[in-house]
Amino acid sequence: MKFTLSWLKDHLDTDATLDEICERLTAIGLEVEDVDDRAAYKPFTIAKILTAEKHPEADRLKVLTVDAGDGKPVQIVCGAPNARAGLIGALARPGTYVPGIDVTLSVGKIRGVESHGMMCSEKELNVSEDHNGIIDLPDDAPVGTPFASYIGLDDPVIEINLTPNRPDCTSIYGIARDLAASGLGTLKQPKAPSFAVDGETPQEVRLELDDSNLCPGFAYRLVRGVKNGPSPKWMQQRLKAIGLRPISALVDVTNYMTFDQGRPMHVFDADKVKGVLTVRRAKDGEDILALDTRTYKLSANTVVIADDNGVESIGGIMGGEHSGCDENTVNVLVESALWDPINIAKSGRGLGIITDARYRFERGVDPEYMIPGLERTTQLIVDMCGGTAAASKVVGYKGHEKKRVTFPFSEVKRLTGLTVSNAEARAILTGLGFEVEGEGEVVTVAVPSWRPDVDGKADLVEEVMRIHGVDNIKPEPLPPTGSVNGRILTTLQIRTRTARRALAARGMLEAVTWSFIPEDQAKLFGGGSAALKLANPIAADMSDMRPSLLPGLLTAAQRNADRGFGDVAIFEVSGTYEGDTPEGQRRVAGGIRRGTASLAGAGRMWSNAAKGGGKPVDVYDAKADAMAVLEACGLPMANVQIEQGGPDWYHPGRSGTIKMGPKVVLGHFGEFHPKTLSALDVSGALCGFEIYLDALQEPKKKATRTKPALELSPFQMVKRDFAFVVDSTVEAGSLIKAATSADRKLISGVNVFDIFEGASVGEGKKSVAIEVLIQPVEKTLTDEDFDALTKKIVGNVEKTTGGTLRA
Repeated sequence: MKFTLSWLKDHLDTDATLDEICERLTAIGLEVEDVDDRAAYKPFTIAKILTAEKHPEADRLKVLTVDAGDGKPVQIVCGAPNARAGLIGALARPGTYVPGIDVTLSVGKIRGVESHGMMCSEKELNVSEDHNGIIDLPDDAPVGTPFASYIGLDDPVIEINLTPNRPDCTSIYGIARDLAASGLGTLKQPKAPSFAVDGETPQEVRLELDDSNLCPGFAYRLVRGVKNGPSPKWMQQRLKAIGLRPISALVDVTNYMTFDQGRPMHVFDADKVKGVLTVRRAKDGEDILALDTRTYKLSANTVVIADDNGVESIGGIMGGEHSGCDENTVNVLVESALWDPINIAKSGRGLGIITDARYRFERGVDPEYMIPGLERTTQLIVDMCGGTAAASKVVGYKGHEKKRVTFPFSEVKRLTGLTVSNAEARAILTGLGFEVEGEGEVVTVAVPSWRPDVDGKADLVEEVMRIHGVDNIKPEPLPPTGSVNGRILTTLQIRTRTARRALAARGMLEAVTWSFIPEDQAKLFGGGSAALKLANPIAADMSDMRPSLLPGLLTAAQRNADRGFGDVAIFEVSGTYEGDTPEGQRRVAGGIRRGTASLAGAGRMWSNAAKGGGKPVDVYDAKADAMAVLEACGLPMANVQIEQGGPDWYHPGRSGTIKMGPKVVLGHFGEFHPKTLSALDVSGALCGFEIYLDALQEPKKKATRTKPALELSPFQMVKRDFAFVVDSTVEAGSLIKAATSADRKLISGVNVFDIFEGASVGEGKKSVAIEVLIQPVEKTLTDEDFDALTKKIVGNVEKTTGGTLRA
């Protein structure tokens, strides 16, 4: 949004300097992006030609003697046909940059005659397109004074960065209102338009729309007998300063109103309109030759203004060439309408048209200014082009109902920390055009029609805050946490980071896979419910939220293998989905190993054979990874239980389920079922795991953060070996648990060191040898103590597993 300083002061009575105005604009949320102080025009001086002699070597050139007011005439070679003695114009001396020709002058010779500058034309100074001769000023123009000051080119141009929620500041009047409310001057109230009205407007306008919101109102009037010529110099200069090209008085008036009042207008040549003007949706296949001389194909979503000739205007965006005004226009139909912001935005985006009208309508113009805007535009047209205004007509407008917000003044302090008195808050809101009703701590605020962005209490607090001054909010330190090393992250966040670190330390690389997978993969891993289907998938094969991390990791490993990297170990710690509620989302640490990518190393190396490397990964590699995650997360590993088997996507005989107690499932691990790999089109030796981090128990809070005293037993640890014959279906874990529970005070550990199956132990039987670690804590154990403990161990194992002590 651009405007000149003098334009702003048309609406704001202030003595503030340019710097003060720019600083205040940024402070109240209208950030100044650029300021052109017009310094480029300062070197140009009003000068008088004393003599004009014919150039000795060129018929079309003249050698001038020019007085710049300093008593030191300079010689200039000039080719302008109107150069003559006594002419007063604009002089540019050597070293001056001339914007119209993009040249910096220097002393030069033209056909052998030195020239110390140039007399400039209007085009060379970007004053107009006139290049027929040099500038010819009145005889009373003050020689020696700055040309820019005399003609008004020293007016600074300010550009602000306007956020989409401030449609009221798409007008210079609205910007002045904000500055006045901030205390930087007084807002000038414009004079009410006064012009004679003669007769009725005969043109009929009909709204034929299936949705009245597409055009909530249409005001218009006929102005007869206008003479459409150039607009006044002051208007042309202002439009040029903000980057607009003056066209004609009628068109320039509409552009001027767009920026001055934020009210886009449109003018039709009334003599070119045939029949009733109808506001309707465009028909498929219709097109329009617009004012930018381009033809646009229209769709049914576009609202247009049409007559018997066809489409005459794209409503709220751009007019048509057919009914546009030119130098022959005598009767003009002035339109001031309201349009739906969403429809304008969609239509403009679809057609690829960016105009100042669209910019304002898609943000929301003031509905209550529709009729006053028509009146003010009519006044400007009558003043500049003459003519007689007919009575205005309004179609479809039902008036604007102001929003009312209950506003406790205490909200300012609560939301911003600023201490603003009730009187100041009331004055700020009133200055911005809000109507504050009531007394006391809670008032009712009526929102003005030009502020569609204000809906609730927080919006009113924002208004008070930005005018009072955001820089008045004092920085405050964060409140103390109560302890030096108080924890900030949640347990789940800590475990997420810990799991990543633990798996990376085991040589695995972190991967990031899609959270959505094909439907067949989702069903393969226990998902595929209708609640987890995406309404707008990014691709047809990405239709479901993933129930597991494994499909993405397996396919990622296969892509690596297809490119020659077969030995990969990758992991991911992220979310999986069991339902469409927050409770249905889980935090999971999952990983896979492929080929020979074990902890000992990958690939065929002689040194790996002794360390267990070089062989395909198996269920034990997956188990080790899973247990490493649990141990890193601080789980009491002595209480972890492993059961054989897992979900259907694992191999039934080479997989396990990790539990804490009979009900809490912590995760699964194992080699993958061949059918699973076939369905995913994945091959090779593959194993994997998943640990449900959100299923891990919250650690018990300790009474103190101080580490407990180290207690070491002074007695020697003793080891005893036992071999039990059990059914081949009995798990070794149940044997360990039975032996450990015989005496938890003395038995510090149980390890399986041998498993034997053969004819000597019987069909369907196996021998499991365990090592029991016995740590006395109160006294040295006697033979009687060891015999009693042995009986307990054997009895527990027999009772729990049905096993017998091997002879």
